[in-house]
Amino acid sequence: MTQENISNMKEHNNGSRSADKLAGSCTVTVLCGANAYEQKYYLNQEFSSLPQQVKDELQILCVMYTEEIGGIFTMEFDGNGTLLLKTAAAENDFMYDEIGGQLRIKQLMNDKQELFASLELYYKVFIKGEKL
Repeated sequence: MTQENISNMKEHNNGSRSADKLAGSCTVTVLCGANAYEQKYYLNQEFSSLPQQVKDELQILCVMYTEEIGGIFTMEFDGNGTLLLKTAAAENDFMYDEIGGQLRIKQLMNDKQELFASLELYYKVFIKGEKL
């Protein structure tokens, strides 16, 4: 994806597992994402040691989201290790379902609560090196 394509996207912060907004934290680590425009899936290689079943579930979750809603869907960790679910769409993408996307993210946050909590713990311990 070119810088021009990225600048033509509108981003929608549709959810996080935490209601806290952190103004000072701008460090973001992308876990995975899918792009409906290029029909591609991405998994950050830092997470290659995740169990295969988890990696498969993440791929299915991301790809199904973009098939259903459109646009670009990413799962990212903020500077505190909170998992954020984000979506973006091209300015001229009239097929992108913004309302459906927000509803789908809320449903995912509810249905996958245990998986997301485990991923946050994995990130904090194995990627950031925090002690419990």
